[in-house]
Formats: sequence, C-alpha cells, structure tokens
Amino acid sequence: LNHLKIIIWTHNSQFLLLRFNSTSKEKKRISEMSDGVEELPQIRRFLKERLQRDYSTFRGHDTERENIRQLLQRTAEMAESNSLLLIGPRGVGKTTLINAVLTDLLNNADFIQNTLVVHLNGYLHTDDKLALKSITVQMQLENACDGKVFGSFAENLAFLLECLKAGNKRSKSVVFILEEFDLFCAHHNQTLLYNLFDVSQSAQAPVCILGITCRLDVIELLEKRVKSRFSHRQIFLFPNADDFSIYVKLFEALLKIPTERELKKHAERVASLKLLQSDQLTFHRNHYDPGKYKFNKRSTERWNNHIDALLQHTNVRQALQTLFDYNVSEAGLKIFIYSLVAQLQSRPGKTQVTSEQVTQLISSYNNDTKVEILCGLSILEMCLIISMKHHSEIYDRDPFNFEIIYARFNKFAKLSTGMQNIERGVVLKAFEHLRNLELILPIMSCASKVQKEFEMHKLALTYGQIHQAVQRYQ
Repeated sequence: LNHLKIIIWTHNSQFLLLRFNSTSKEKKRISEMSDGVEELPQIRRFLKERLQRDYSTFRGHDTERENIRQLLQRTAEMAESNSLLLIGPRGVGKTTLINAVLTDLLNNADFIQNTLVVHLNGYLHTDDKLALKSITVQMQLENACDGKVFGSFAENLAFLLECLKAGNKRSKSVVFILEEFDLFCAHHNQTLLYNLFDVSQSAQAPVCILGITCRLDVIELLEKRVKSRFSHRQIFLFPNADDFSIYVKLFEALLKIPTERELKKHAERVASLKLLQSDQLTFHRNHYDPGKYKFNKRSTERWNNHIDALLQHTNVRQALQTLFDYNVSEAGLKIFIYSLVAQLQSRPGKTQVTSEQVTQLISSYNNDTKVEILCGLSILEMCLIISMKHHSEIYDRDPFNFEIIYARFNKFAKLSTGMQNIERGVVLKAFEHLRNLELILPIMSCASKVQKEFEMHKLALTYGQIHQAVQRYQ
C-alpha cells in the first residue's frame, strides 16, 4: 500500500492511465459477456435442432457407406439389379446411413434423372395390398392403373415396371427401401418379397432392393423360394465399441458450432434434398435448415474454445467413459448432449456447459431406483431392512417371516434408546409397507391359509444396494 501511495503521489498521470486501462479491460469483458448472452438462444436453438433433426449426416463406417453408394450408383448408371440387407441394432444409424448415401448421390445427374425411390415400412404396410398401392402412388402411376384388372400380384408389379420404360426401351431404375424388413417376412406367402427379388434376378427392369432390419436371423425368416432369389449380400452395422477416442471426438463435434464456411457447405447439401421426389421419404421435409443460422465469428471461437477446454477436464472424460460403458451408440450420446444443452440459460453462470453439469448428469445414469426408494423410508423401516440383511447373511438368504425379523429387531432395539417402546402393531405395519413396495417378496401363494405374521418372504435387494442406501441415509 505504501508503494501504491508513492505512485499516486509522484505519478498521478500514470495512475490515471492505469485506471483507464483497467476500465477498458472491464468494458471488453462486459461486452464479451453480453455477446455471449445475446448469442446463447441462437446457439441453443441450433444445437437442439441439429441433434434432433439432422437426418443426413452419418459419421464413420466409410467402407459400408461406399459399398452402398456404389451399389445404388451401378443401378442408376449401368441398369444393374441388386439386393442387399442392412443389419444392425436399433439406434446404430441404419436409416441415417441410407439417407446420407441418397444425399451424396443427388450430385449425380444420372441418379436424379433415371432413378425412382420407393420407401416402404413394415409397420405401415402390413399386407401386400397396401404395399402395392403405395408403390403405385410413389411411382405416380395411379392413372395408368386406373380401371385395369390384374390376375396376380406379379402381373400388377410387372405392369408398373413396364410403364417406366422410355421410347428407347430404357427403363427407369427403381430403388426399393424396405424399413423393418423382418415384418415383410410375416406377409402371406411372402408374395411381395418373392416378386421383388424375382425382378432383381431377371432382366425385366433395373431395381435395387435395400432391406433394413435389426434381426440377425432375418435370412432364416425367408421362404426357400424367396431365399433362392436373394443375392445374400449383407452389410452389418455395429457401433464402434473399441476406440474411446472416437467417442470423445463425436462428443466434441456434436457440441461445437461449425465455421461459416462449414455451415454454408452443409446448407447447400441440405438444399439439394429438394431434388428427392418422394412423398414417403419425409426426412428431407423435416430436416433442419442450417442456412438460417448466422453466428458471430468471435462468439463461435469463444464457444468452441470453451468446448476444447471442457474436454481437458479429467472429470468430463471419466463421465464420458462411464456413458461409453453404458451405451456406445450415437443416438444415446445425442440424448445426453441434448440434456446438457437444455440446461443453458441466458444468465450469468449458466451460459456455458460446465464440468459439474456433465458429472451431475452422468450420475443420474448410475441411480438405482431401489436405492432411491430405500432413501425415502422411515428409520423404523430402514432398521427392518438391516435386520433382514443380517438374517440373510447369517442363514445364507433363507426365507423369513415377520416374527423372525421382529425378534432380531428387538435385539437391536434393546441397544438403542431411540428405538425402544415401539408397539408390535406399528412394526407390523412397517413390514407390510416394505412388502407393498416390493422390497420383500412373498414366496407362498396368496391363497394359502397362513397368518400374515408367519408368511415367508425373501429379500428382493442386494447387499450393495442396502449398503449404498445406508451411506446416503446418514
């Protein structure tokens, strides 16, 4: 302080300059905070829409993506007929992969001019009649079929494909996308699948059949005549459960804001989806529009730098590792990130994602519902649970009744002044409440003529759950 007084007394102008600089820094910091608060609603809206409605961005699995792209490209350019099954668990991105490949091919003029996309879903088209009607509508051939009577399904389908031929007898290629392929196997005689695969094996018209399913045994569901006409080309799609660093990079990519150049490039890609002339493929109509977002360069850099700094925290990486052990799919990670983004608010301290929010959110994944129930019990009920635990440890999880537990509880109550003088009826009521919560389960039928005090029960909890609840209860 003496040194500061000397500076003020001898160099008053210097002190004024220092005070001015400090004020300018404070103004800069306040302006940055105000920019962050103003940009936050737009950042939050953009991240939410991208997490929910980005149907054409697929990451990873480059080999599988290239195989499907070449298959569709040969169908469009060389009039080849092919069939393929895309198999993988739910949420892995099978439909998103097909959407991404279709979006990639929109830059190909031959694909746009010579290809029709027909989309069928096993949940919607529950029989072959509905499926054929949808095929006719998507091919825009309702007028050609109006008033005609066909003897069989095959004759009707052959007529539809014949209508697509141009004057030079070059037929348009048709890409059939069959979502929930296993449900089509349950149709009567599998007529739809038989005729589609039969067309793909013959030279009637160039068709490509893409089946999407989550059942690994889908080939066994096919009839022998259908199986013989299938090309047995299968692509298995599984999430990458080996490399945690890829998972961290995905977390970073989903939380960061793209640069102006990347945003413009993605907007052009989304705008090209208008070339998809299909009423059943709805992803291009519901897709989010990145072109309507414009971000301040300084705000973008500040947000992305914050995400980089966030990933340097050891707690954040441990939380992501825990989430990675639970669910390795991109869909699960998007739900987790959406919960983080939803916590952002336009007020100081809430404008950025913090490591505490990440760890607190991941802790909810570890919550055990039975532990939560135990923490809400009364002291008497918790003492009964501990008595049951002691009985199970001593007698190797033998069943028990109320009288056994009440006797053990009385031994404990004699050592505790606070648990004495509790009436037997009150303890019995607490015991019945534990039964209603299904923390203990009866092992005899309700029809047995046994008094409730002597009815045998078993403990429906693990020792670890009880220990964890006691630790939190204290």
